[in-house]
Amino acid sequence: MPSGRTHTSCMLRFLLLAIVALLVIYCVVEVAQADRFAVRRAPRWLWATAIICLPLAGAVCWLFFGRPTAESSGRRKRSNFRPSAPDDDVDFLRGL
Repeated sequence: MPSGRTHTSCMLRFLLLAIVALLVIYCVVEVAQADRFAVRRAPRWLWATAIICLPLAGAVCWLFFGRPTAESSGRRKRSNFRPSAPDDDVDFLRGL
């Protein structure tokens, strides 16, 4: 090859780029679907901006530092929570 690159090194670069792109897409979708009060250490818009502007570093930081935990996601809290009025019940409001 005239440029000195082998086919394997080109494919390896493409594979790494594809993995980073899929990781960024996964993290952006996860940020968008996360409960805004369950996200840790920063608001959702800041996490989305960090993931898009700093693709690998932002995505890895989201996975380790920003992602909601099982305790903070509210799933466990909602099971013990009894609404005192109909407008406090999320399921009731969703059905309107």
